[in-house]
Amino acid sequence: FWGTQRHGRVRMRGVLRFLLLISATTVSGLVAGGLAKVVLPATVLQGAKSASAKSGGKINKKMAYPRVVAFDLDATLWVPEMYQLWGGGAPFKKNSDGSLTDSKGTRCTMMGNSAQLLYELNTDPKWKDSKVAYCSCTDEPSWAAECMRLFEVGDGISMEKAAPIKQIFKATKTEHFKRIHKDTGIPYQQMIFFDNEEHNCRSVQQLGVTCIYTPRGMTTAEWSRGLKEYAGNQKK
Repeated sequence: FWGTQRHGRVRMRGVLRFLLLISATTVSGLVAGGLAKVVLPATVLQGAKSASAKSGGKINKKMAYPRVVAFDLDATLWVPEMYQLWGGGAPFKKNSDGSLTDSKGTRCTMMGNSAQLLYELNTDPKWKDSKVAYCSCTDEPSWAAECMRLFEVGDGISMEKAAPIKQIFKATKTEHFKRIHKDTGIPYQQMIFFDNEEHNCRSVQQLGVTCIYTPRGMTTAEWSRGLKEYAGNQKK
């Protein structure tokens, strides 16, 4: 009997030693999954939580991509600006090369790689959880609406369809973003904004939005810089 009891104590010590040596993540998974009904020391359970967070678990995980990608319109996504079409304007005609011509014959085009970027945002799976927005205080919103219907970004996707969020009215850009925040519930820190006017970038940045000044409109360089800056802001 006493030999059996000593042997049992030795085996029990071995089992406990084995449990303490198991990786924290494994133990946490066993307990959470109901596969082990063992009361473990608090230090082991705390270690499991820490390991889960460090291994990329959901605890405090940052967004890899902005949840709102917003653009100004005039001189950011297209040229010329709507006020520069005064004396012409609507109706617009779509040309074979994808450009538009207003009633006076002035040619309107999308800037840089704006079309390609909008197409990517609408078709690449990595952007499936992101929303595209237009934020503009253009002088001629009805002309802008017609241009959005006519400009295509690829595979029959119009500019109008490429952005489910539209804040196009006379107001400050901060007002536009406050409405987006209210309507979507998405934090400002998970938004990025591209605009060709520096004062707009400065004001919206105060809300916590990552803002990128684009004096030459949307280009590959500005897009890459924006994503890099956004990622850096997520680490702060």
